[in-house]
Amino acid sequence: MNAPLAEALSVGLLVAVLACAVIRPWGWPEAVVAVPAAGLVIATGAIPLDHAAAEAARLGPVIGFLAAVLVLAQLCDDEGLFHACGGWMARTAAGRPRRLLVQVFVSASLITAALSLDATVVLLTPVVFATAARLGARPKPHVYACTHLSNTASLLLPVSNLTNLLAFAASGLSFTRFAALMALPWLVAIGAEYVVIRRFFAADLDAGAKAPPEPADRELPLFALVTVAGTLAGFVAASAVGIDPAWAAAAGAGVLAVRALVRRRTTPTALVRAAALPFCAFVLGLGVVVRAVVDNGLADALGTLVPEGTGLVALLAVAALAAVLANVINNLPAVLVLLPLTAPAGPGAVLAVLLGVNIGPNLTYAGSLATLLWRRIVRDHDTDVRLGEFTRLGLLAVPAALALAVVALWTSLRVVGV
Repeated sequence: MNAPLAEALSVGLLVAVLACAVIRPWGWPEAVVAVPAAGLVIATGAIPLDHAAAEAARLGPVIGFLAAVLVLAQLCDDEGLFHACGGWMARTAAGRPRRLLVQVFVSASLITAALSLDATVVLLTPVVFATAARLGARPKPHVYACTHLSNTASLLLPVSNLTNLLAFAASGLSFTRFAALMALPWLVAIGAEYVVIRRFFAADLDAGAKAPPEPADRELPLFALVTVAGTLAGFVAASAVGIDPAWAAAAGAGVLAVRALVRRRTTPTALVRAAALPFCAFVLGLGVVVRAVVDNGLADALGTLVPEGTGLVALLAVAALAAVLANVINNLPAVLVLLPLTAPAGPGAVLAVLLGVNIGPNLTYAGSLATLLWRRIVRDHDTDVRLGEFTRLGLLAVPAALALAVVALWTSLRVVGV
């Protein structure tokens, strides 16, 4: 296949894959279009078979980790971790919506960092709806916090987001060095989001709430908490000895799975469903299609836009480019495209890409698959999410959080070092 035709086919298939992921016609899984599209670019020669195999090998451990963490998060929910979190928020908020917003920020930030953004979107958001209803508070500020933090608060650990895992592999950093460099940007970005959301929804927060009867204490799922803590420690240990973090995630999920099966709280079928295998297949198919687009000209076009060096201005430019690209083609393809172009500049440039693709998607629905999933959950709870409102909030939050986070990253690179 000649180069212009290969480029047109690759771009057209990428558009089709992303459109299906956003719209999901007839409720189809995202993989329904992504997997055949990947097969088509291979069959037509738009991407050499060895390039496709190399991309699959690169994404394999990442996809395995994703499946293990999804199972781990679902089993934590089955153990009652998220409902216990809702009970804690209701008790400590004491009928005050502003205090509830603080509790949601704390819960969503920690859950996103430890159990990935999918846990915040799928498992915490319904709990936040229920908690707001119990308090008689307007849910909108707290629910919006869930979607913004599912993206922004996923900056901290390599395991907090699929984009992080890809960046972690490209950066050459250890698990602890990655976390040390991203800790300050994580805190700064969350702080900026809090200020913006609190001011944007001031009227909703000032509407007040009723103080509910003291809810019955729900037993804290200590076994689940200990397992999560052990899994996080396993990530650090695995990184130190060169073992893929997917094995630590699988071990944590395995411990909870055995316990749940013995107690008959789950079934093998439920565990397979929790692993979201169709979504994992979508990620693999998308990766191959994106590689075809990169091989057929996109890398050359973007290469002229990526600045050299890791000075503050260069980091700001890289993060801005990543944020724009995430909102145009979604954050997962954006990180797949930009990492090979920025990795030669060093870990600083890679982490700047990560800031852009994690914070930037809060600007549009299509910027992140997590945001699309959040939108469906919100609709299921009969809450209206208007495009104009979502975009206005994003226009206020994204530039502020992204700029401040980049400055924080630049500071961390000079204080912590790489």
